[in-house]
Amino acid sequence: MTELWSSGSLDSSHSMDKSITLPPDEIFRNLENAKRFAIDIGGSLTKLAYYSTVQHKVAKVRSFDHTAKTEGDPLYEISMQEEVSARLHFIKFENAYIETCLDFIKDHLVNTDTKVIKATGGGAHKFKDLIEKKLKLRVDKEDEMTCLIKGCNFVLRNITHEAFVYAKHADSEFRFQNTHPDIFPYLLINIGSGVSIFKVESEDTFERVGGSSIGGGTFWGLGALLTKTKKFDELLQLASKGQHTNVDMLVKDIYGGSYGSLGLTGDLIASSFGKSATPDKEFSKEDMAKSLLHMISNDIGQLACLYARLHNLTRVYFGGFFIRGHPVTMHTITYSINFFTKGEVQALFLRHEGYLGTIGAFLKGAEEDNPNQYSWGENYAGSSGLMSTSPDLNPMQRARSGTFDMLEMDRLERQLVNLPLLQDPSSYIPDTVDLSEDALAREYWLYCFEEALDGVVKRAVASQPDLPEAAERAEKFRHKYQHKLQTLRHQPFAYGSLTVRSLLDTREHCLNEFNFPDPYSKIKQGENDMALKYFQKAVKSLGELSWEQRQFALVRGLLAGNVFDWGAKAVSDVLESDPEFGFEHAKLQLEDNSGIDIILGVFPFVRELLCRGTEVVLASNSSPALNDVTNSELQILTERIAAMDLVIQSAVKEDRLTLVQSGSSSPCLDLSRLDKVLAGVVRERHVDLVIIEGMGRAIHTNYYAILSCESLKMAVIKNSWLADRLGGKLFSVVFKYEVPPAEYNIAL
Repeated sequence: MTELWSSGSLDSSHSMDKSITLPPDEIFRNLENAKRFAIDIGGSLTKLAYYSTVQHKVAKVRSFDHTAKTEGDPLYEISMQEEVSARLHFIKFENAYIETCLDFIKDHLVNTDTKVIKATGGGAHKFKDLIEKKLKLRVDKEDEMTCLIKGCNFVLRNITHEAFVYAKHADSEFRFQNTHPDIFPYLLINIGSGVSIFKVESEDTFERVGGSSIGGGTFWGLGALLTKTKKFDELLQLASKGQHTNVDMLVKDIYGGSYGSLGLTGDLIASSFGKSATPDKEFSKEDMAKSLLHMISNDIGQLACLYARLHNLTRVYFGGFFIRGHPVTMHTITYSINFFTKGEVQALFLRHEGYLGTIGAFLKGAEEDNPNQYSWGENYAGSSGLMSTSPDLNPMQRARSGTFDMLEMDRLERQLVNLPLLQDPSSYIPDTVDLSEDALAREYWLYCFEEALDGVVKRAVASQPDLPEAAERAEKFRHKYQHKLQTLRHQPFAYGSLTVRSLLDTREHCLNEFNFPDPYSKIKQGENDMALKYFQKAVKSLGELSWEQRQFALVRGLLAGNVFDWGAKAVSDVLESDPEFGFEHAKLQLEDNSGIDIILGVFPFVRELLCRGTEVVLASNSSPALNDVTNSELQILTERIAAMDLVIQSAVKEDRLTLVQSGSSSPCLDLSRLDKVLAGVVRERHVDLVIIEGMGRAIHTNYYAILSCESLKMAVIKNSWLADRLGGKLFSVVFKYEVPPAEYNIAL
């Protein structure tokens, strides 16, 4: 979160101090390019949304004219070009700041031709005149519940680890759910002043199937009467310290223990506030608040369970002002749902629940652009993430004015879908280790990424030698990523499950934020040039071996190439200290990257498959990540290899060797978010073997992935800690051949 400070009073009951400075690059980012606005104003919080275009650098590669190529010339040209992409910004702040924020927006709107702002929420009418006066935009009010559901659909579809189960007493309080390929149908329980229950069946089909007048307003109102506490958050703070058994009558208070024949335990609440009629006895505010919270939550929980059973639904999401990320309310709702369904239904909460209304309002205003035709991804570099809501930590944070929360979503170039060959997409979990639940692993990997930071900064600067300001931008990157790592150390749940993949992705997002799109471009270029010189020699050597010897040599070559990974500290240390370290050295170390991996490892392996009559689809990253080859680089490499090898040349001409983008810009691989074109090729070609190569793609992710066809996962373990965890040693090999489970073969 970002703090907004004023020299004047921060009390929300006072008018805002006009001298407050809102740093645009910290909160209202890219405002000068804002094209469309939406706003959701609740009782205490305002959520603003706008669409903007973001200009950033991208690394482009272009093949040279090889007819004129002389000795020493590079294989291809690398250039930095400016590109414009679309980004959605969502900002949440207290209503007390609305006038100051509107003034800031008005002063910084430069290139917009927007005439309308979509508005929703109970406060939209109250602030209508102020908004129109300040921004000179016409306020167009949208239905609150329609916006809520549109927003919910959007985050469930586009944000990884959006939904979570709250487990108060577990090692990890937040247990994030995998994104289901089909988000419908589901039940949405919106707890505001009252309760509304919606059955959502599709993007545009939903109905309010029930509700109750006993909701958040009931808790707030009765709580104020009982405790004289007027603020909602303070009431929850009281409840977090209370002991409801001092006020509630339990089963054991009536029967002396449990009521076995009815299956009622002794600690079960028999009567809420049942002890409060005791004469001459005083009850604390904390105990009364806790009892009231249990009473309201149990009522809502039972109601939700009844409607879930009535409509045969198991996915039940909770949102609204009553929830708002408070651990006390999430715990009591979770307990209630678990009790009434005997664990058959889980209470699900959303990381970005507070943004649903404004996201929905924005989507209503952007229907002509059809945002749902695209895939979107959370930009970790510009998003606050899920903040700690511990009742012991947060009352001061909640009471303090000037706290801003941000979410940024980038429109992706490619539409992303599931790999059709996932055996069960609904149970697929990409990551091998959840660092949120493994404290030792978490501390180790956070330390690793902190230790590697100097090297990344050095590489970033070296990749742009002609730009004198590169060093300054690299330091800004260092500061931002360091801050992200510190946040994740204390709040590992900020962006969903913390994994090696999410740490790598966050680093890539921060590098791109400061215009370092491909820090390893020059290294890859050099590796590719060098490896091409040895390709024909490698192929000739393989051809002189017997069939069995050749198979072993091909695999050893593929794995030896995989050693050359600048993202692995053990490898980068060797490469930095010994520039002559080469392919044969890597083979000796063996007792996905560019250059040696692709040209001397992957292509000979692919060539062997082609000689057997196998059609091959080569999928590579759409965008740079570490020194992994990108699709545009692979196109050039394939063209050059085809010019010197007839097997590759004929396979390309006959469409037996196909190059496709994976849709990924990460060293790891999420098989539930792949390029739609790749998924189509997999179906059309009836792919029956999937080979996943590299430590990021085959070990950090997909180690336990189950496919509906044969698969081969191979990598060299280039991290001593991970090798020890898996029972091996540094540079041990994973070569994991798997066939589909027997029950799937029978089903076919």
